[in-house]
Amino acid sequence: MSPDAPPPWLRRLVVFGMGYTGTRFAQRLRAHGVHCVGTTRTPDPEDPTRRRFDGRLPVDPRLLDALAQADAILGSMPAGADGDPALPLLADALASNDRLRWSGYLSSTGVYADRQGGIVDAASVADGTDATARMRLTAERQWRELARRRGIPCGVFRLAGIYGPGRNALRQLADGTARHWVKPGLVFNRIHVDDACDAITASLWHTRTPDATYLIADELPAPPQEVLAHAAALSGLPLPPAEPYDAERASPALRRFYGASKRIDAQQTREALHWRPRHADYRQGLASLWGAGEGRSCAG
Repeated sequence: MSPDAPPPWLRRLVVFGMGYTGTRFAQRLRAHGVHCVGTTRTPDPEDPTRRRFDGRLPVDPRLLDALAQADAILGSMPAGADGDPALPLLADALASNDRLRWSGYLSSTGVYADRQGGIVDAASVADGTDATARMRLTAERQWRELARRRGIPCGVFRLAGIYGPGRNALRQLADGTARHWVKPGLVFNRIHVDDACDAITASLWHTRTPDATYLIADELPAPPQEVLAHAAALSGLPLPPAEPYDAERASPALRRFYGASKRIDAQQTREALHWRPRHADYRQGLASLWGAGEGRSCAG
């Protein structure tokens, strides 16, 4: 099979949460003829496949109809205090679906607590204690329970830091939004969005159980200032002056990244899914993005 080709049984997919990765995945499957419907808080009038859904009633009847006919569903909405906001409101539509063959949920390696640079692998306990980690773990359990009730596979994808077109160090340097913060001892993995989509596609072929957990990460954990410096060297864009990491000035998302130092060993996932990232590390990923034109408009 091609790394990005879905199995022939997949004709209709619903994505709960058309964010960065969910949108990229849906675009890929549409290129292979799969009918994809996704949810968003702010529908695009020019894209009729996006259905408005914010986790509250009422639910768009067209979304309920799409769910009743879906062959596969993928969860990508931010978890709330009660876990995934979508599943309770959409349970009846899913219950009436006798076609459903696969489910997946996009989680995060943030469900693991700080390892002070140590290794997280398939045997590691998801021991994150902050609110976001607890909510994600609740959502993971809900998706697995749904799959068990339906007797279908479920892949839970614990993703490292996602980057790709429009979201990368090259673009941050070009836009003047890059922060050259340094926190001694901090390392973490990343994953190119297209590699994440490859892994999700591979799960459609290979996941057989309702409780499969996958670590989706590249092969080179690195400190953020190293990635930024490489992007500057690659592009010729100026590198901002280094400064100590300041948690008070960081966004909640950045605080989560800078708050935990760990190295992800995704070997078991690569073997289970017969998958390996096309961009093995941030250097390859940035080179690919630079070749595609990222950051070039402002490069000197």
